[in-house]
Amino acid sequence: MSVDYRSIMSGKHRGLIALMLRMGLWVCSLPYSVVTYFRNRQFDSGKRQVDRAGIPVVSVGNLTTGGTGKTPIVCYLARYLRGRGVRVAIVSRGYGRGEEDSNDEALELHDRLPDVPHLQNPDRVESARVATDELESEVIVMDDGFQHRRLHRDFDLVALDCTCPFGYGYQLPRGLLRESISGLRRADFILLTRCDLVSSEKRSQIKEIVRTHAPDTTIIEGRHAPLGLFEYPDVEHPLEKLSLSRVAVVSAIGNPGAFESTLEVAGARLVSSMHLPDHDAYSSETVDRLRNWIVGLGDAIDFVVCTHKDLVKLRADRLGGKSLLALTIHLVIEQDEGLLTSALDGVIDQAD
Repeated sequence: MSVDYRSIMSGKHRGLIALMLRMGLWVCSLPYSVVTYFRNRQFDSGKRQVDRAGIPVVSVGNLTTGGTGKTPIVCYLARYLRGRGVRVAIVSRGYGRGEEDSNDEALELHDRLPDVPHLQNPDRVESARVATDELESEVIVMDDGFQHRRLHRDFDLVALDCTCPFGYGYQLPRGLLRESISGLRRADFILLTRCDLVSSEKRSQIKEIVRTHAPDTTIIEGRHAPLGLFEYPDVEHPLEKLSLSRVAVVSAIGNPGAFESTLEVAGARLVSSMHLPDHDAYSSETVDRLRNWIVGLGDAIDFVVCTHKDLVKLRADRLGGKSLLALTIHLVIEQDEGLLTSALDGVIDQAD
C-alpha cells in the first residue's frame, strides 16, 4: 500500500480531488462492511461451521490490513512454546506467494525459526490437519488468523499498531479496518505494538477505545526492538553500525513509516527512501529501478537498509554498488509479560 493512498485515507491529503476520492472509497466500503458484519454474525450464532484441529491453536491477528508487525509476535510465541518443549507448527494463508512455494513471511520465519515447520495454504483447516496428523505437532500458531474463523482457536491474540491502531476509523477500502472495531471483543489478549513510537497519552487513548468495545479483554504493551543488522547470506553486524550512518531505506511492507521510525530511534540518518507495495515480488524491472536510484544517491549514503522480508527476496549483499543490510527486529513485552506467558502455559496444559 502506497504512502499516497494512506495520506488520502488519513485525511492528510487535502483538496477537492482527495475529498472526492475519500467519498468514493467510503461508498465502496459500505458493501464490505455489510458482508463482514453478517459473516461474523453467522459465526457468532453457530450458523457457520467451526472446525477443531484436535490440538490447541494460538491465533495471532490484527484488526487492520498489514503493518502491525505480526512476524516478530509469531516468533516470540513459537520460541516460547518451543522453549517449553512443545512441538509447534505455524500455519498461514500464504498471501502474496503467487506461484512460489513460500512467500516473504515464510522465508523470514524459516530463517528465524529453522526448527519450526511452516505450512502455507488458504485452507488453514487442511494445514492444521497436516500439522496434527503428519507432523505430530502439539500446538499450532495460526498467523494472521483473527478473521479466519473457520478454524477454532484456543487463544486469540490481536495486535494493534499504536501508530495506526484503528485504520483511520473506516473499513476497507475507505480505511484499513478489516472489520468493525467491535470485533475486538472476541480477543483474549490485545497487544499494543510499537508503543515506544507514541506518547503515553496516545497509548491511554487507545486503551480507552479498546475497553469501550472489549471491556473484558486483557491489554498488554510491547515494542519492536531493533536487534542487529543482517547481511545476506549469513553475516551479522552489531546494531551500533547504524549509529549516525547515512542510509537509504527500501521496504515493501504495510507500514513503512513505522519501520523508518525504528531506524531513526536506532541512530540512523535517513537520506532517502523507496516504498514498494506490500509483499512486492521484486521483479527484475523493480530491482533495476532500485539500483539506478541508489547509484544516483552516490556518496550521500553509506549503505542501504531493508527489512528482513525484503532481504529474503532480494538475496543480495549489495545493491547499486552499496552494501545491503536488513534490520532484524524482535518483540519486547514492556509490561505484564507474565500474564501472556501464563496464558500460553494454559494452552500448553491443554496439549498435555
